[in-house]
Amino acid sequence: MSDTDSGLEQAPLQNVSAQWSKIQRQYQQTLDRWTPHILQRWLALAGLVVIFFLRIVFAQGWYIVCYALAIYLLNLLLAFLQPKFDPSLEEDLLADEIEEGGEVVSPLPSQRDDEFRPFVRRLPEWQFWLSSTKATVVAIFCTMFEVFDVPVYWPILVVYFFVLFALTMRRQISHMIKYKYVPFDIGRKARYGNAAR
Repeated sequence: MSDTDSGLEQAPLQNVSAQWSKIQRQYQQTLDRWTPHILQRWLALAGLVVIFFLRIVFAQGWYIVCYALAIYLLNLLLAFLQPKFDPSLEEDLLADEIEEGGEVVSPLPSQRDDEFRPFVRRLPEWQFWLSSTKATVVAIFCTMFEVFDVPVYWPILVVYFFVLFALTMRRQISHMIKYKYVPFDIGRKARYGNAAR
């Protein structure tokens, strides 16, 4: 085999690699353009979810795909509502340090003069939207194939999902009350510097 033959074999691989890199760049550029448009992104996702549910209702099938999507979206919502640094875990670590005779450092501000720590989400808004959109598109794609139309009694899935939703949200809300954090920006934003008032 000559050098020209091996060069010819590598040329198609280089073309495929170059095309794949170009597609990835275009995909990232599109995502970057969508980043500042929060309301439009969420409205587009809501439209996709409506299309998916209309597909489920009119086709009278794919209930297991719908249930899997709902559970995944609930999991994303919980990660979105939780702080990145869970105070209950920090409290457990603090208790362990006290038992071992270590130095006690308060994980949360305990007085007015303590340092302000803003709420940092475990799952940022952008990642929440992107993961939800990808999951919804995959779910719509799955409804195109009969293999995913597993026969189930759908009312049981609906009741089970709502019970699971109620229990997890009750636990999350009690956690928010216990550790005194609000995962939403409510009210007027503070302006700093020479900003107009």
